[in-house]
Amino acid sequence: MQTWTIFCRVVDNFGDIGVCWRLARQLATEHQLAVTLWVDDLTSFAQIRPEIQPDLAEQQLDSVTIRHWSSQWTNTAASDVVIEAFGCDLPSEYLAQMQQWPSKPIWLNLEYLSAEDWVAGCHGLPSPQMGLNKYFFFPGFSQRTGGLIAERSMLKRRAHWQASDSQQLRRQLAPQLPAETADTVFISLFAYENPAVIDWLSALKDSPTPIHLFIPTGKVLPQIAQLLNQPALYIGHVYQYGACHIAILPMLSQDDYDPLLWSCDLNFVRGEDSFVRAQWAGIPMVWQIYPQSENTHLDKLAAFLALYTADLPTQSAAALTAFYQCWNQGGEVAASWLAYRQQWAILQEHAKNWAFRLAEHGDLATNLVKFTQSKLK
Repeated sequence: MQTWTIFCRVVDNFGDIGVCWRLARQLATEHQLAVTLWVDDLTSFAQIRPEIQPDLAEQQLDSVTIRHWSSQWTNTAASDVVIEAFGCDLPSEYLAQMQQWPSKPIWLNLEYLSAEDWVAGCHGLPSPQMGLNKYFFFPGFSQRTGGLIAERSMLKRRAHWQASDSQQLRRQLAPQLPAETADTVFISLFAYENPAVIDWLSALKDSPTPIHLFIPTGKVLPQIAQLLNQPALYIGHVYQYGACHIAILPMLSQDDYDPLLWSCDLNFVRGEDSFVRAQWAGIPMVWQIYPQSENTHLDKLAAFLALYTADLPTQSAAALTAFYQCWNQGGEVAASWLAYRQQWAILQEHAKNWAFRLAEHGDLATNLVKFTQSKLK
């Protein structure tokens, strides 16, 4: 059995480990590879997979060997394929093993997701380093990139998900919410700290239709607690703010988060992992991109918006772009939210079509396997 090793440093939040774990599990379960995942922060990992025991140096989960990447390196043989996730820098001892290995491993740097034009030209290119080739593998939104993570099991489950499943899930997650009506709007919010949240919630407060808002516990809660004049917001509680009822959820596992996305009319997401899952949901979304120094993240946001809105009518594209910009940079949130809502039907159909288009490019794990096999021959 071919051996693969993925190295992951948890830089901030859950995006890095979220992507690496999904990839490791899919490579092991769908492609029958012997996968080892080295992670430096098992405590953060346990937030999205509660089965993880942070005090163990080695453990097994879903056919993946998980090892703690500590400052005291444990000598280990190099794998056939080595993935350095997001430029995390391999341990020098492991890199030495790779150089000494009789058959040189395939070494890949898994890059962050971006829709920028230059990505397609750099995808798959080698960089000679210390007697080895290091290949740059870019996730992306076109056939000239590596595609997005999408497990066959997830896609099958999504295809069979019904409105009755959504209704049942919402009741399970927040039984204290008022009874649903035909015009209730369901929204999930997963966000970093964001000044725009307050203005947006104020707009929801005056909504002519009832809003049920589902918020997994996280960084945005203190802001909302202050708005509601609460010392804190508690998991399992529901808070009313005008027309909006706010249900506070626990931090959901990855497998539980996907159905929440499928069960809402709109999903606010952040970073990379939830951003990708929201696209597979085929439901309108609003993305809060991870802030970077010198505002380089705004170039990535603009590139995605240009690609995502290319097939939309001019008015719909303008409304979506304006609200994304307000959500990420500030502005007239209430006015842009109203304009966004007026394009609702068009944006719903567009989200479905976008998910179908992404599926045509193949998924990241499968494209990775095809790429490495071409290099191993």
